[in-house]
Amino acid sequence: MRRRSFVGGLAGTAAGLGLAGPAAAAPAPAPGWSAVPVPDARPGARLYGVAAAGPGDAWAVGVEGLGGSGEGTAVALRWDGAAWSRTDLGQLASAGALTAVTAADARTAWAVGANGLLLSWDGTAWRQAPYPGQGGAGTTVTDVAVAPDGRAWASGRHDGHAGLLYGDGRRWRWCAPLPDPAAPTPGHVHVTPGGEIWVYGDVIARWDGAWTVLPHTTGIRATVSGLLPVAHDDIWLTGFGYGVGGPPGKPPGVVLEHWDGAGWSPVKAPYSVGLLSSVGGDGRGRPGRITGWDFWDQKRSHYLRWDGAAWVSERGPAMPETALMTDLTRIPGTDGCWAVGTTSFYPGTTARMHIERFG
Repeated sequence: MRRRSFVGGLAGTAAGLGLAGPAAAAPAPAPGWSAVPVPDARPGARLYGVAAAGPGDAWAVGVEGLGGSGEGTAVALRWDGAAWSRTDLGQLASAGALTAVTAADARTAWAVGANGLLLSWDGTAWRQAPYPGQGGAGTTVTDVAVAPDGRAWASGRHDGHAGLLYGDGRRWRWCAPLPDPAAPTPGHVHVTPGGEIWVYGDVIARWDGAWTVLPHTTGIRATVSGLLPVAHDDIWLTGFGYGVGGPPGKPPGVVLEHWDGAGWSPVKAPYSVGLLSSVGGDGRGRPGRITGWDFWDQKRSHYLRWDGAAWVSERGPAMPETALMTDLTRIPGTDGCWAVGTTSFYPGTTARMHIERFG
């Protein structure tokens, strides 16, 4: 995800209204969710993306040192089966946030960062991955995902046109751009277990050698944060929207929609004030879990779990601070998940990296 924009956009939302939550008791935390220790980081730290290649190999990326007008410096954490530790980014750490990560195996991973940065992990170190047009006006990458065949795909923009970049392990190439020259840059890319490639954000489209664009109206002051294509007539979309007007600090409303092959329909979520930040599937690509933030109960993460018929609430552990989870990933070979995020909406000294695990 590029998961970065909505976190910054919510700064001040919770505290700005000074509202108290409803008196009704909230669901108890799910026994399987627990907070996992993370390495120390400079104040103003957040995690934006997470990926797992197996039970003993996972990545989380983000930023530290946010505050004032600074963009902070990149952070890349690695899970070795026992603990999370920092990996050395060298000079790359000064390039601003890393916003997305994907992993094929213990020796192969990619990450995307601010200003069109694309990195590859070769088993020992992170290195810049050059791609056509890199650094030029009108060219950038926004997200990255790995396909079952080992190829990597990155959403972005090339030469002023919305598009898709793919790498075969030797070099990167741009696919044909989206057919509409005015199409907005897709913020994210998703690869299904069957190998279908989707981009999404302000545009939703599937690539199979040619583009198929799905009609979708994002809405006023709304953001698409997640897409789970189960089948061509069964697609889930998550996000949040502010709508028109409202007082300063107005919180967003949850966006959850379903595509049935003919159109999009809104779906009632277990809570309505807050946001949904990502959606993940199970090993077969069916609905799994959604990460979110519940405005009325901010000190526990609020996940949605598919029970086979509907999305139901699932709560994380109690926190002394805000629990804002920005991304999640299934842990291959298990029933578990990783989720990452931050402990504060504010980019200053109170924001810390936060990781939770299910299973």
